[in-house]
Formats: sequence, C-alpha cells, structure tokens
Amino acid sequence: MIVMGLDVGGRRIGIAVSDPTGFLARGVQVLQRTSLREDLTQLCALIDSLAVERVVVGYPISLSGEVGPQALEAEQFAESLRETSPVPVVLWDERLSTLEADRRMQEAGLKSRERRQRVDMAAATLILQSYLDSLRGEL
Repeated sequence: MIVMGLDVGGRRIGIAVSDPTGFLARGVQVLQRTSLREDLTQLCALIDSLAVERVVVGYPISLSGEVGPQALEAEQFAESLRETSPVPVVLWDERLSTLEADRRMQEAGLKSRERRQRVDMAAATLILQSYLDSLRGEL
C-alpha cells in the first residue's frame, strides 16, 4: 500500500510517499501553495499518478495536547482533501516534526537557505515514517 504524507503549511506543502510495502518514507516534492482549490487539484493528480491509497496529514497539536489555530487549519485542510480525494485521509500527530527535520539537516551540514528549501519535504517524510512505523504489521 502506498501512503502519502503531507506537511501542510501556509505557504508550502511538503509531500512524501511510502514504498509499495509501506515500510519506508521518502520525500517527493514541495508544493508552493496558491489557492485551496488549486492545491487540492494538484494533490489529487499526484495521488492518482503515484497510485496512493491513503493520505496522512500532519496534525500540529501543541506539546500539551491542545488543538490550536494551526491544528484547526490542518483539520480543515484534511476535510477539504477528504471531499475531493478518492482515498482515505487521516490526521497524524506531528509535534516538532519541522524542528526535528531542520535539526537533522543542520547536522548533515546543510546551510540555512538549503534547509528552508527542503524542510517541508523532510518534515512530511518524518510524519509519514512515524505513521508507517506505528502500522508495522497492519499493512
């Protein structure tokens, strides 16, 4: 089963997909956001072209577990994607995924500009890998 992971931000959407076995996540691209309609159209086309069977949307709840403004935006985006996508869409806790992705890239020696260009895709990969790891044995 191929699963897609999304790190949805205000300006960009980081996109990752799993291998067909659902074992390993890899970054695919960063989508520059334009409008909700266009973002959903592009995502649905990608879902179709990659034969994705499930989409995982990062859910940025606070460290204390509260649902703040960013989490509400993720819920609304996931609901819009559910209405347009032919595959199931689930929310997945992504606390600190962007910070972790940035830290890993910094440790790998990437400069600040390079990290900014890749952090959304790296965060999507971390979100998806966390989800896939939680399913071990269910796919």
